[in-house]
Amino acid sequence: MSDYGKLTDALLDELRGIVGAERFESGDGVGEAYSHDEMPIYGKSAPDAVCRVESTEEVSRIMKLCYEHKIPVTVRGAGTGLVGGCVPVYGGVVISTEKMNHILEYDMKNLCVRIEPGVLLCDLAADALEHGLMYPPDPGEKTSTVGGNVSTNAGGMRAVKYGVTRDYVLAMTVVLPNGEAIELGRKVCKTSSGYSLLHLMIGSEGTLGVITELTLKLIPKPALESSFILPFGDIATAIASVPEIKLANLGPQSIEFMERDIVDASAAYTGTQIFPTKAGDQDIGAYILVTLVCDSEDELEGKMEKLAEVAENSGAYDVFVVSEGTQAKEVWAARSAFLTAIEASYKLLDEMDVVVPVDSIAAFLAYCRETAAANGLGLRAFGHAGDGNLHIYCCTNELELDEFLRRNEVVMAKCYAKCDELGGQVSGEHAIGRAKKQYLLESVGDTVYGLMRAIKQVFDPENILNPGKVCE
Repeated sequence: MSDYGKLTDALLDELRGIVGAERFESGDGVGEAYSHDEMPIYGKSAPDAVCRVESTEEVSRIMKLCYEHKIPVTVRGAGTGLVGGCVPVYGGVVISTEKMNHILEYDMKNLCVRIEPGVLLCDLAADALEHGLMYPPDPGEKTSTVGGNVSTNAGGMRAVKYGVTRDYVLAMTVVLPNGEAIELGRKVCKTSSGYSLLHLMIGSEGTLGVITELTLKLIPKPALESSFILPFGDIATAIASVPEIKLANLGPQSIEFMERDIVDASAAYTGTQIFPTKAGDQDIGAYILVTLVCDSEDELEGKMEKLAEVAENSGAYDVFVVSEGTQAKEVWAARSAFLTAIEASYKLLDEMDVVVPVDSIAAFLAYCRETAAANGLGLRAFGHAGDGNLHIYCCTNELELDEFLRRNEVVMAKCYAKCDELGGQVSGEHAIGRAKKQYLLESVGDTVYGLMRAIKQVFDPENILNPGKVCE
């Protein structure tokens, strides 16, 4: 947008004075990493300045200055997003929360924790366990920031039992685009107190305000946890088992799916074959990975027997028990490394993280494979079978960028339309960013999209906060 203000030398000096020279970069001194996220196919754009903030007060002063001079501002956590959400499309200022990485306080009586937004998910998860507690949201990228997870309403592998990030946010401090700091929510578990601005901020991708503090709900750490691999001949049979697993009153913590090709790709990348490829003399074509949590060995044994019964009735070749300790860590590390393996195997790729009804997973995957193949693209897929959230990647090593983008656009348009036809939605957890705006519009329609834009206008009338994302 041509009507944004420019960062003059005087304004740069003011920004430098707010955060200090050691936490400020500008011009050619800005690190390249601040220009993109983990999916650089959506473009790179360098900011004019980076402020690594340490407090709500600093964020407030920066936002007041940028609001007054109409300077675009983009908030960035760890930069692990996959939809270009933290790319500073119009330059301006990047507010990085990487220094706001402190766990501030546990409240053991109310089972919650107060943190800064730059705390890494892996650090919070580990620290909570040391307190005998568990932070249930479990997105695949463990080095993402919790503030980023809240901004995208990230889900992850435990969503089938515990829900998504939204379900664990009790309160937050937010700095509005004009620099005013407000408190949303309280340390309580329910409310009927007017419009929920707290939940409006969750998932808003940094377009409505800057989160500077969070109060999060925790739960007691489960006494026992055990994982099981159910091997199947094909993905359709595997997915058909999921409703039966959920109906068996097992309360699974996670139900993941993966096809043989992604397992083989992961093994080739890591050099280690973690998942079995045969069950007896049967070649395995797809897998369901289930985790159960229990309070006692007797309860676990009963659930294992029930799971084995369901697996047999659903056509599973076997039930492989994942041993506690090293093997369990290796299995889940292999699952978490699928994206890394894909990135290492292909020169170019693009992703969709649609969510569809569970009984439509197999049909949607088949459609995507056929569509990708018809356009000369490879396809890799895995995801959360328990909640219908699929991570599907179009890939190539042969095509140049322009041709890949042309073909990929055709595939994506058809697949998103199919997702909508099946009653799904554009994103299950990675959000919209700059990459999926058109698909969001086509899915929700002009009226709903217009309401989203109107909300953005109320919070940010100058459109300075993360412009070019979600709905504008």
